[in-house]
Amino acid sequence: MSKIRKVGVLGAGLMGSGIAEVAARAGYETVVREVTEELVEKGIDKIRGSLGKAVDKGKLEASARDEALGRLSGTVDLDALADCDIVVEAIIENLDEKRKTFTALDQAVKPEAIFASNTSSLTVTQMAMFTKRPDKFVGLHFFNPVPVMKLVEVVRTILTSNESFDRAFEFARSLGKEPVACRDNSGFIVNRLLVPYLLDAIRALEEGVGSVEDIDKGMQLGCGYPMGPFTLLDFVGLDTTYYIANIMFDEYREKRFAPPPLLKQMVQAGRLGKKSGRGFYDYSKK
Repeated sequence: MSKIRKVGVLGAGLMGSGIAEVAARAGYETVVREVTEELVEKGIDKIRGSLGKAVDKGKLEASARDEALGRLSGTVDLDALADCDIVVEAIIENLDEKRKTFTALDQAVKPEAIFASNTSSLTVTQMAMFTKRPDKFVGLHFFNPVPVMKLVEVVRTILTSNESFDRAFEFARSLGKEPVACRDNSGFIVNRLLVPYLLDAIRALEEGVGSVEDIDKGMQLGCGYPMGPFTLLDFVGLDTTYYIANIMFDEYREKRFAPPPLLKQMVQAGRLGKKSGRGFYDYSKK
């Protein structure tokens, strides 16, 4: 099994910058690619800031921060990823954009490299077929915030070779993560169980089972969850949940994945959660 030495990351947003950070910290030469120089700089600055916070909290030595930054580079050129051993895609959850990206990437990167998508809801098989290496294509679903969250879902399609899956699984483990193996179904393990739970909480609210606060408190104190469903919905983003739920409903055609009317109305009204200042809770006041 050939060793992974160089890592490419597509996208320097919230997830991409986090993936690039943990790869660089784990000792990999890491190249992060964005579509403009401005976005590249913004992503590198985000990583620099995150590493700085880790140093301030005593979780990372200043020398380790400097070494990680030394292993990190940014680019707008796909050809800069040519000699990467694994490329992790973390761009917008839009299938057409992913198709364009993977088609171009397939021509730019050496044929033995593994391709991985950080998608949380789209099927990996569909993306693998945009390339000429479906046997070397996996899902690597990291969780937000990437430097903190331990879990990575490693997704095998019906076309993924055993060697590619094993290499991707060991790569996730080498980042200090806890990988779990799952099949390529929409939502994988976590979202397949989490999304119906969140949607059911909204239905319970619609039906007058309890208030937002009481349902949250009930799940926190009764089930030991770190946060209730409505706090989590606001944190994830109601638009993101609505988007994922629609994809999953299209895949499974089961009522438990169907977005409730209240969720749709809140998204239409611009109440998207914490990021918009208002969701199920009001964040405009301290």
